[in-house]
Amino acid sequence: MKAHNYLLAAACVSSLFIATASAQEQSQVVVPLPSVDDFSQGEDGWSFGLGLGIEYETAYEGSDEFGFEPEPAGGVQWRSGDNTFFFAGEAIGWRGLRADTWFFQAVVGFDEGREEADSDEGYLDGLGDQDEGAEVVFEARRAFGADWRNWLVGRIVTGGDGNLGLFGVGHRFGNQIDGSGSEINLVAVFHDSEYANKGFGIDAGQSAASGLPEYQVDSGLRSFGLNYNYRHYINKNWQIYGEALYEHYSSEVRDSPIARGDYEAEIGVGFIYIF
Repeated sequence: MKAHNYLLAAACVSSLFIATASAQEQSQVVVPLPSVDDFSQGEDGWSFGLGLGIEYETAYEGSDEFGFEPEPAGGVQWRSGDNTFFFAGEAIGWRGLRADTWFFQAVVGFDEGREEADSDEGYLDGLGDQDEGAEVVFEARRAFGADWRNWLVGRIVTGGDGNLGLFGVGHRFGNQIDGSGSEINLVAVFHDSEYANKGFGIDAGQSAASGLPEYQVDSGLRSFGLNYNYRHYINKNWQIYGEALYEHYSSEVRDSPIARGDYEAEIGVGFIYIF
């Protein structure tokens, strides 16, 4: 996820999900998972975190070229009980906890698109540039207990270029319930043909311009993936975080002339200062 209608979207989500905060003392974080940013420190109202990270990742989907890229971190959040509204980078959304074991999230953000210049070796020459586009992400996690040790996860990504679905299981390590520690998720990823061909298809015009053979990808399994997240609180104001991602493509994706590698991978580290 890398739009002037975002505030309207957030208002619509708010009208559906916001609840009055309880007079009782609430949890330090909405849900104790390292993959979920939470700067509230147990208080309702506004909170703000600012930081920077560095990622080492593939240049584009299917690439065998890797490089470093700086990434902003943090964001602005407003919490009311078990609901948080947030703005981070080019994404705006809502997340909330229900019945202690259900976590929901809705986000509007940007897909970065792809440019021919993303390949230093010229492997994308003739395929044309893909513009950024808005995407909507819906996510749900169902924990097997209120301690959020293990859970099921489902995510739907939809926009102007097809749909993608992710389904899997997760596990949190350690005993912390403040959002620090680490977690791992194992997932299967599916896409429809429109989404698949945006990244890995080659139409007749692209084939003529690039010299690559035409290729069409059907709906179905895209990949199996493994994602690891880590977060550590140095003190009340400073956090460090890390993330590693590995996605192994299905045989149909690997057969695309665009997919020069069998997988996509990235690793990132960074810090956040909470004001």
